[in-house]
Amino acid sequence: MTATTRYRQPDRMPADLLTTTDLLRSVFRRHAAGVAVVTARGDAGPVGFTATSLTSVSAEPPLLSFGIGTGASSWPAIAEADHVGVHVLGEHQQELAATFARSGADRFGAPTAWREGPEGVPVLDGVLAWLVGRVVARVPAGDHRIVIAEVVHGDPTGTGRPLLYHQGRFQRLGD
Repeated sequence: MTATTRYRQPDRMPADLLTTTDLLRSVFRRHAAGVAVVTARGDAGPVGFTATSLTSVSAEPPLLSFGIGTGASSWPAIAEADHVGVHVLGEHQQELAATFARSGADRFGAPTAWREGPEGVPVLDGVLAWLVGRVVARVPAGDHRIVIAEVVHGDPTGTGRPLLYHQGRFQRLGD
């Protein structure tokens, strides 16, 4: 018995979607991503932002990466920081994720619970896991920079389920 596969020609996309950032955004809205908050110590105090671009790069040495827009309010501090904190958020932290994603928000004011962690990096309380990394590279990538950091401290012992970002909203992991 042989199986046959029928190829169906995809519906035509408008030409303007094929060459614009709209296509990239449309595709990545369908990609579920874990939610993290990246923090650093800036000259004027702690900074941080919500990121869905967190990636494990290498096990040996232990490297991670994330992207940040050069127009982001946190970029000047991240651009100068020796160390950054990366926090994996739980599904109970949708409001925290929204606070760190909102422009102009007092991200480290109440009700955000945090403390100064290793290397002076702000560490958020109640997260599923956190890492502190020594920045080893900032790679230009269009209107963003890809920051690569070597992990030097961390705690993977938080409890709960991860928070996801999908279709432009924070979501809970389904069973």
